[in-house]
Amino acid sequence: MASGAPSPAAVDALDSRVWPRNCVRDASGVMTVAGVDVRDIARDFGTPVFVLDEQDLRSRAREYALAYREAGASMVFYAAKAFLSTAVARWVTEEGLGIDVASGGELAVAMRAGVPGELLLMHGNNKSEEEIAAAVDYSVGRIVIDSFEEIARVAQAAAKAGRVQPVLVRATVGVEAHTHEFIATAHEDQKFGLSAQGGAVEEAVRRIAKLPSLTLVGLHSHIGSQIFDASGFQIAAARVVALAQRIYDEQGIELEELNLGGGMGIAYLDSDDPLDVADMAMQIGDIVAKECADAGITVPALAFEPGRAIVGPAGITVYEVGTIKPVELDHGLVRTYVSVDGGMSDNIRTALYGADYTVRLASRSSMAEPMLCRVVGKHCESGDVVVRDAWLPSDLAPGDLLAVAATGAYCRSMASNYNFVPRPGVVSVKGGDVSTVLRRETIDDLLGLEPTT
Repeated sequence: MASGAPSPAAVDALDSRVWPRNCVRDASGVMTVAGVDVRDIARDFGTPVFVLDEQDLRSRAREYALAYREAGASMVFYAAKAFLSTAVARWVTEEGLGIDVASGGELAVAMRAGVPGELLLMHGNNKSEEEIAAAVDYSVGRIVIDSFEEIARVAQAAAKAGRVQPVLVRATVGVEAHTHEFIATAHEDQKFGLSAQGGAVEEAVRRIAKLPSLTLVGLHSHIGSQIFDASGFQIAAARVVALAQRIYDEQGIELEELNLGGGMGIAYLDSDDPLDVADMAMQIGDIVAKECADAGITVPALAFEPGRAIVGPAGITVYEVGTIKPVELDHGLVRTYVSVDGGMSDNIRTALYGADYTVRLASRSSMAEPMLCRVVGKHCESGDVVVRDAWLPSDLAPGDLLAVAATGAYCRSMASNYNFVPRPGVVSVKGGDVSTVLRRETIDDLLGLEPTT
């Protein structure tokens, strides 16, 4: 066995913290999800394919709704950017969540799914007039104001529709979550929101208060993504509460709601250890209550926007192995490049963020000696890496199926057609049955975008 290699049993194991709750190996060693053999999914739907454990996703949505409401939340919104389809929109709302949309396209999906407008919140740092009008016309429950210009745009659209539109003001409070810099969104030098320093938020509140077609509900803050503890929320909450106190002292406006965004982390690797949902919720609720008590103001209703934490662990991606190529490294080490039939077009996060993932041989078990691998895609790009460092069985062969865990969030939603590769389909599994969530794209779909001659 190679130095430092895990045991064959460890390479074969499925850690329940990383894989979907209904993902196991059957008696023959084949991976199944909710009672469905991954080989059958690959045969019937092709590969790559995203597989969602519906019951897992629903159970996580219920857990977040319950835990955060017990901690003082008036609403928990599912962050649609993680992954959205009409089926997922129905599942999360049936389990008690609203939906946070960030574009006209996401709004359209929620509308098609029949999600009531009052359960929707709309984000975006550059919402178009068409997007704002659509949100107002659909009576979206909250629009998050992200700039001074947007105040006028939303007010005009609401006045035209004869509606008083509830809004939040997004405040950047100078807190950066301990994560990759491109997904930490609350430090000052970034595109989102208005700075809590220098009076920008207070000025936005003054302008909104003068407009009869708008009603200010509260403040919004988001400190980043993949957060494993409540310390960042503690600092952010203190600053947002202080901001709410200044607004009350200076303008006599008492804010009803404080939305602290999302960013709760998940386990991508066996070594990841995110906080329990209820523990995280209670810690944040206690933090806000303490800060409000210290400031002498009424505790506002809270709102949260988990996305990755609900859909991420519920999804896997199944690939077929193609080329297997050993490459000699220094000191006699060998890394085996395992090419699969997808790559950066269905999972850009490894290339974009240096994200880490767990991968397993899915179509069978193996007790062969593990080999150090790099799972790579089929694209014409040296950075096309799916899993940078992984141990896989040394008897791996072309035609085997690999499964990558925790790909329910930000994989299909960020997918592209790079190299003119059609995007994979998404299927859901439940009680031994498989349903299509999004069908696989075809070359005809891509060619259909071109004008006919």
